[in-house]
Amino acid sequence: MIFLLAALGILGASASGPIIASTPGVPVLSMAFWRNALGAAVMAAPTVVRDPGSLVRAGRHGWGWSAVAALALALHFACFMFSVRMTSVATATALVCLQSVWIALYRRLGGTGLPWAVAAGIALAFTGAVTITGFDLGGDRRALLGDVLAIAGGMLSAVYTLAGAKARQSLATGSYTTLCYGMAAAVLLVLCLAFNVPLWGFGPAGWAGILALTAFAQIMGHTILNHVVKRLGALTVSTLTLLEIPGAALLAALLLGESLPAGTYAGMALIMAGLAAVVRGQRAALPAMPPKPAKPAKTAELSRGTD
Repeated sequence: MIFLLAALGILGASASGPIIASTPGVPVLSMAFWRNALGAAVMAAPTVVRDPGSLVRAGRHGWGWSAVAALALALHFACFMFSVRMTSVATATALVCLQSVWIALYRRLGGTGLPWAVAAGIALAFTGAVTITGFDLGGDRRALLGDVLAIAGGMLSAVYTLAGAKARQSLATGSYTTLCYGMAAAVLLVLCLAFNVPLWGFGPAGWAGILALTAFAQIMGHTILNHVVKRLGALTVSTLTLLEIPGAALLAALLLGESLPAGTYAGMALIMAGLAAVVRGQRAALPAMPPKPAKPAKTAELSRGTD
């Protein structure tokens, strides 16, 4: 059941790019605001009903790390969603999925060793990224800017993941997603107001895109993956999220008729291979779990009683 949930989460996340690209009548920041605001409302209802005091008990640790995650998530959405409108869905998804590479590099900066397999995987993934951006450099400069935004979105997604893991130490899935999505919506609302971006008046097709993005990418994607990571672990979920790359490319081809140069697909394959090596290398570097201590045998006196 837990792997079925993970598969649904990957499917939902894969739908993000195609939905954004097929809803051009809604500004990116507006779409990002509504997906977070509606997602927070959906997650808040059962959380408040089931445990009204959970948000209060989150404390400074839960609220603080949720705020960091929310800021990174809001900026991640802005970068990724702009990139989808500027380059191909498949390319934007592949580049934003470099998240695992950035997590490994952040940990290295924090003093964690970098095994050779992880270093090789990082080099392979970046080779794939250079391959993709090289094709866009020779073509549309707008697409190249979209590539850069997607890479920035991956860096922000790594911060969101690491901060979220800290927050989840003291928060259940419902409480964390309510706080994180709600605060991300607040950040995006400020950006919308600052840049005079409209928040309504999109028409039926625009609202249908917003609702689809909320249902599939936000609730079915982000929320389910936030839930299963506690059972499967961050490394396993990171491995599974590699399926977002071919998933988004397939959906974009089927729904948008998107076709890419063969070299772009080669770059995507290099990124997937590199990310797989990064995740496997980090898993191999984890310390072995210590064996559980054996239960002390009962003494003869205890087994006979005290007669």
